[in-house]
Amino acid sequence: MTKALITNDDGIDSPGLHRLAQMAIDAGLEVAIAGPSSQSSGSSASILGAGPDGRVPFARRELEGFDVPVFAVDAAPALISLIAAHGAFGFVPDIVFSGVNRGANVGHAILHSGTVGAALTAGVNGARGLAVSLDVGMDPESCLWDAAAPHVARLVPMLLEHPPGTVFNLNVPNVSTATELREGPLAAFGIVQTLTAVGGDEDVRLEVSDTPADQDAGTDAALLREGFATLTSITSVLEAREPVLTS
Repeated sequence: MTKALITNDDGIDSPGLHRLAQMAIDAGLEVAIAGPSSQSSGSSASILGAGPDGRVPFARRELEGFDVPVFAVDAAPALISLIAAHGAFGFVPDIVFSGVNRGANVGHAILHSGTVGAALTAGVNGARGLAVSLDVGMDPESCLWDAAAPHVARLVPMLLEHPPGTVFNLNVPNVSTATELREGPLAAFGIVQTLTAVGGDEDVRLEVSDTPADQDAGTDAALLREGFATLTSITSVLEAREPVLTS
């Protein structure tokens, strides 16, 4: 049976994590859940969490309605994905599911996402990765986690047909009606993050706002704004195509 680790960057208590685990179970996969014990958004592919002696603390948890192994880990999601590749949670996963994230992960700004970082870490360690995010905006009235379910069900067999190392980034509108899935390249940036000088030379303030409307047509951010679920196959760090030393 295909083995799947479910993690996220919103933490072990996130309902998005629980719903993604159920989607993986519904897809017929053997599942273990291992989420950060605290909020880890924006952690990218950080492997922070190991103590001075190299140990990564985790504790068994119980989640109502789940008869699968559940762990709360004192680590960033990419480190969870990394130690999972060495069998830390009972098996070596074939797929690492990351999400469902509370907020879209689109454009080149996915570099900063802990959700995407966990999926990419799976890809460089011999597994496949699926990052799943829900476009709830900055102040949602509700989070419709199940909006991702039909797309996850469709993508799991597709992902398994691809070789290990394949990573999909899925973003889904926060709507109760069915959405069409479109594939598109990453937008130029995505979520806007602005550094504004505050107090002279003393500090700066990081402000995060919704994805701007003026995205290039056909990109993941533009398609998501138009109401489509979006899919992008992504890769981890690669060397540049053009050589630097030409002679």
